[in-house]
Amino acid sequence: MSDTIQIDKLNEQAQELEPREILARTLELLPDAAIAFSGAEDVALVAMAVKIKPDVAVFTLDTGRLHPQTYRFIEDVRTHYRLNLEILTPERAGLEALVREKGLFSFYRDGHEECCEIRKIRPLRRKLAELDGWITGQRRDQSPTRNRVPVYQMDASFQGRHGDLVKVNPLANWSLKQVWDYIRLLEVPYNPLHDQGFISIGCEPCTRAVGPGQHEREGRWWWEEATIKECGLHRGNLNDH
Repeated sequence: MSDTIQIDKLNEQAQELEPREILARTLELLPDAAIAFSGAEDVALVAMAVKIKPDVAVFTLDTGRLHPQTYRFIEDVRTHYRLNLEILTPERAGLEALVREKGLFSFYRDGHEECCEIRKIRPLRRKLAELDGWITGQRRDQSPTRNRVPVYQMDASFQGRHGDLVKVNPLANWSLKQVWDYIRLLEVPYNPLHDQGFISIGCEPCTRAVGPGQHEREGRWWWEEATIKECGLHRGNLNDH
């Protein structure tokens, strides 16, 4: 795949394109690419993508620890856009072993990486092994670790069905305000927790609302180092460009 996908050229061209145009180009170039859906950015991408390809592939991660509002939001998006939404869940044996050995809240003591590995990374790895590319809602202004995220990149953490895996971030150049302007203008469904001060929403035990002036990622894993706010889905791709 690396022989046919010219990442540098695509990134150069993407600087002049809007996210919808990037999506259209991506779905033409990688017709089997799927959107990873969880938050406001991702549902904005879904709203754009279904106008280009109504049967676009979309998947989401159900960790088993999401807020009740998040589950209702996932179902609202599924029905609103008539998605054949694939819901990925953790492998039973690994999850049961973790809970049996360390309880339900080991991440407060040991850090969130082990729990995220079982509940998020492994299910994602299984899914990406079926794809040639995946589309995410990463933005450069989301956190210090994402401030150089490109629109197109070869995934350094995961493998696709033919080896190389293309990762596409159509909203890389957008701000949080632009995302919400789009959501409100098109009346896109969103998680009601956003109206309660939650900006970046993950699992219920690991997410809280942020106050005025706080960065959006400060509500994630707040008991850990403030500049490291990644579960592992994207961490391997943040410094490889």
